[in-house]
Amino acid sequence: MEIRKPVRATRTFTQKLAAPPDRVFPLLCPVREADWLEDWDPLAVFSDSGVAEPDCVFMTKAAPHPAIWFVTRHEPERGFVEMLKISPEVTACRLSIQLAAAGEGCEATITYSHTSLGPRGDDFVAGFTEEFYEGFMREWETRMNHYLKTGKALRTTP
Repeated sequence: MEIRKPVRATRTFTQKLAAPPDRVFPLLCPVREADWLEDWDPLAVFSDSGVAEPDCVFMTKAAPHPAIWFVTRHEPERGFVEMLKISPEVTACRLSIQLAAAGEGCEATITYSHTSLGPRGDDFVAGFTEEFYEGFMREWETRMNHYLKTGKALRTTP
């Protein structure tokens, strides 16, 4: 057995969203994400209800192998969802999202914690900087807000 100190990066960002938590929460789902995120297309979704729920599993394209996501907590009444994402040979990741009412909309506090699973993961974690994460979160915030205001996904390609 090999026990190693983890190579890990954890980042948190709070988005300001243009709708209350009960309107935003259903969009935090592998199926509904396609409504607001251009080119979102999971390979498969395993769900009794057809949307996010506890123990929902889905797969997304990734290299060198598809990533496997597992919804560990799904608490609409609290505005909280947590998922694990395993990217074989790259990283194991915990994603948590907490929504909180804020004025007419809400705030989404989003935390990703990536742990390297080897050399590819070491490279990924090294690049998972505050600057990178803030850009990723602001892009997500822009796309989500566009959808919440217009009912359509923001398109960057014609």
